[in-house]
Amino acid sequence: MSKSRRLRDLIEGDAIAFGPGIYDCIGARLAEKAGFPVIFSSGYGIAASRFGLPDLGLLSATEMLAAAASIADSVDIPLIADMDTGYGNALNVTRTVRDAVKAGVAGIILEDQEWPKRCGHMEGKRVVPAAEHAARIRAAAEARGKGGLVLVARTDARAVRGLDDAIARGRLYVEAGADVVFVEAPQSEAELRAIATALPDVPLFANMIEGGKTPTLPRAELERLGYRLGVFALSGLFATTGAVRRCFEHLAETGTTEGLDLGLDFNGFEEVVDTPGWRALDKRFSPDEG
Repeated sequence: MSKSRRLRDLIEGDAIAFGPGIYDCIGARLAEKAGFPVIFSSGYGIAASRFGLPDLGLLSATEMLAAAASIADSVDIPLIADMDTGYGNALNVTRTVRDAVKAGVAGIILEDQEWPKRCGHMEGKRVVPAAEHAARIRAAAEARGKGGLVLVARTDARAVRGLDDAIARGRLYVEAGADVVFVEAPQSEAELRAIATALPDVPLFANMIEGGKTPTLPRAELERLGYRLGVFALSGLFATTGAVRRCFEHLAETGTTEGLDLGLDFNGFEEVVDTPGWRALDKRFSPDEG
């Protein structure tokens, strides 16, 4: 069964399809080992980890697709990849979607911001006319072909035009061919509930960011509200950055890592990247000696 089909089964299943935001293959493998059924690539995390840049529309389609392809290839669970606005008009979206299918991702997120976009929890966002993004979604639905790529239509209209406009855009995007609606940055639990109430027959996506505009509700509460996809988008990035900062500050101050809990050592890390499996493969194909 394809990863896209497995993702669709998760969305249609009894429980919310819930996972972390990922920005590299190590995180993807750790998420899979932790038992998550789905992961999400984070444009915010990719910009920060690969280039040390903020999420202000500074990455190209090529860079995002390359990151998504490597992450998708590193695990067996489905990946929903952040593809920003699709990087242009309907023609650009068509190419982006075709390349995403080739990259092996199970789903993509397309948002209705003007370019250059910015993180959904930042100020100063602008959105394109709803009809323009609906045309992008129609193009994406056609470009995905028969592989079943899941289209998540994200709207950032809540911050610009209000919640009612964001909900109306969600309905329009589903009519255009989206499979899931993602209203970014609702500002209260009441707003999360209002979205679910207004769109009862539409699979909904919830994005949890510590310190962001949306309250970080637990998985069980999101499921109770009726959401079908949920992501803690930046938790791994924040945790990793904090841990590395503590490690380097300790090393700079003391000249050693003694007394510091790294969480893993050499042997533990080798398990994460499956060195034993690769060594077994090497042994199978190595010519006999003697």
